[in-house]
Amino acid sequence: MTATPGTEAPGQRLARAAVLAAARRAGIDVAEDGRPGPTTGPTTGPTGPTTGPVTGPSTVTVHDPAAYRAIVAGGSVGLGTSYAAGGWDADDLVGTVRAVIRALPRPGGPAGRLAGAVGRTTALVGAVGRGDGRGDGREQDRRDIQAHYDLGDDFFAAFLDPTLTYSCAYFDRPGMSLEEASVAKLDRLCAKLDLRSEDDVLEIGTGWGSFAVHAAARYGCRVTTTTISDRQYAYASRRVADAGLGHLVTVRHDDYRDLRGSWDKLVSVEMIEAVGWRQYPTFFEACADRLRPHGLMALQAIVIDDALYERAKRADDFIKAVVFPGSCIPSVAAIVDTVARHTDLGVVGLEDIGQHYVETLHRWRQQFTANRSTIADLGFDEPFLRTWDLYLAYCEAGFAERRISDVQMVLAKPGWRPRPVDGPQP
Repeated sequence: MTATPGTEAPGQRLARAAVLAAARRAGIDVAEDGRPGPTTGPTTGPTGPTTGPVTGPSTVTVHDPAAYRAIVAGGSVGLGTSYAAGGWDADDLVGTVRAVIRALPRPGGPAGRLAGAVGRTTALVGAVGRGDGRGDGREQDRRDIQAHYDLGDDFFAAFLDPTLTYSCAYFDRPGMSLEEASVAKLDRLCAKLDLRSEDDVLEIGTGWGSFAVHAAARYGCRVTTTTISDRQYAYASRRVADAGLGHLVTVRHDDYRDLRGSWDKLVSVEMIEAVGWRQYPTFFEACADRLRPHGLMALQAIVIDDALYERAKRADDFIKAVVFPGSCIPSVAAIVDTVARHTDLGVVGLEDIGQHYVETLHRWRQQFTANRSTIADLGFDEPFLRTWDLYLAYCEAGFAERRISDVQMVLAKPGWRPRPVDGPQP
């Protein structure tokens, strides 16, 4: 479907002109069904030529001119919904999103400061209109989690590795399979927690049980793991029973705020993104309260650039609006500040593993594409498949451009002491 220049409504022409101008700045060629598309010059952003591994202009083909208005009116949400509806395609989806990211104003530059001020003002006005508090949000949290994670075990199994680890893997040597890299990530977390057989471990956010089963089977520790996802609770319970680990692993279906008791170690892997920024103090207070005086916590979290956090936390984007309702990506500074203000925990370790997420997402998307017909047979329609294809590409691009990253952070109670470092022998 396309419109000729003479039949376009004024609003449509303006939206088209705005998108094409933005594409030109990003170095993206645009073609349109039914007429030749404009071409763009060298890739340049607001601060000059971009650098890095992205090569050549990406080519976007617009099938439906309504996509222009959707993008102008809705930003990344419009970009995502118009793609899901088949309004446009790209020869290199990841490269296209990377080019868009590179053309965005730099957070610290004049354009970035202006955009941030406008964004904060708009968010404040919107917050006043809708009410800026959710109480503790337990029922909404449960609905949000179910909307994403309860799509079905077979759906996630179609693109995750056999461990069903839905978080950043760690590729510590060349030639690793995704499964090997997921296990390496789990071992890395266990090592940072200095897991021992005598430890009682609490996991907040079970997933499909990969950490709990791995930690109990390999290190012999006792693990209590909790999730508010119905599907994940059922799957993880079966997995623990099938592995013969019922004597070591307890799977609970409780909100982290309802837990009682104390543990030596605590782990939470990419669960904080579902907490919501208003609940960060509550989350970290709960973690600190559940740890014994000598306790240690390992947190793996997707994080956003510190300079972008204040603006992003209140704004809707494609992922929040369409894929993962209620999600919010923290920044390292937001985590550290909350921990310092609301707990007795101290940061004793921090590692950025964001580049490993680029490869993780690349592998997931490869598997998603290879198993697309299998996923469709599960009852998912074409708009859903296109939404998830863009979601995986969108995330890969974000990590590749370091707009977002992934960290493993270790937090300690005041009574924790590390093992002695071996010094020179007398």
